[in-house]
Order: sequence, then C-alpha cells, then structure tokens
Amino acid sequence: MSSESSFDIVSKVDMQELNNAIQQAEKEMLTRFDFKGSKSSIKLDKDQLVVTSDDEFKLQNVLDIMHAKMTKRGISIKNLEYSKVEPAAGQTVRQKISMKQGVDQENSKKINILIRDSKLKVKTQIQGDQIRVTGKSRDDLQAVIALLRKADIPLDLQFVNMK
Repeated sequence: MSSESSFDIVSKVDMQELNNAIQQAEKEMLTRFDFKGSKSSIKLDKDQLVVTSDDEFKLQNVLDIMHAKMTKRGISIKNLEYSKVEPAAGQTVRQKISMKQGVDQENSKKINILIRDSKLKVKTQIQGDQIRVTGKSRDDLQAVIALLRKADIPLDLQFVNMK
C-alpha cells in the first residue's frame, strides 16, 4: 500500500497557444488606429519570436499587445528572454525573443536546494530539462508544489505526471 508517489517539474511553453496569441495580436494591430500604415509584425521562428516595428515606441506597444494576448491565453511571460533592439531593413527596428523551454541546470539546482531545505521527506532527481520528485506521502508532494509556487523562480513551472 505504501508505494512511492511522484511528479515531474517541467517548464514548457504551449506553442499552439503561443501561435494563437500571436494571431490575435496581429489582428488587433490591424484594427488599431495607431498602427495604420505601420510595418509592425510578430513572427514565430522555431523557439524564437521576431518582433519588428517602425520605431522603439511602437515596438514596445507591439510587445504590450502580445503580452496581454499571451496572458489571456495562459502563457507566462516569465519564459521569454529578450535580446537587444537592433535596427532592421527599411527604417525599422527588430527585437528577437527566445523561449526558455525546460528547466536549466542553474534553476534545477535552486529548486533542489529549496526542496532539500524544506525538510520534507521527498527525493529529487534531475532528468535532463525536468526534475522528478518522489516521496511516500502525497501530502509531502503537494507541499513541495505549494512551496515552489510561492518561491521566486524566474521560470513558469508546471507539475505533471502525478502518480
């Protein structure tokens, strides 16, 4: 009866929802008066967004629209990593935004230390870009989830495969 329970800590961006958010942002830019005749666009290229606009002010407005649409669709903006704004062709500016997929080594170590310092009777195991947490008590596992939700971790964490 007392078998081990476990779950995985992952950090993934739902690319389908992201695609939908981008399409909604593009539609809103077409209807807004301040974007009439603007060369603003958002393109998704594998794990990277490329946002282009006439100037830095309009680029910031495009990012604000995109953030609002992403938040509405349940996508955390914690997983976005911004590069510098750079000049692009035709008197425009461009900014590349990469998506952080998976829990990197540095954050894995932080999460491990947080869980270990909590004195809960669970074991953690780093498995590539995810962390498996195992323990005898489901209550301990749920306490770990609550602990990590409160913690200040620069990634959007999901808790999957609860067994």
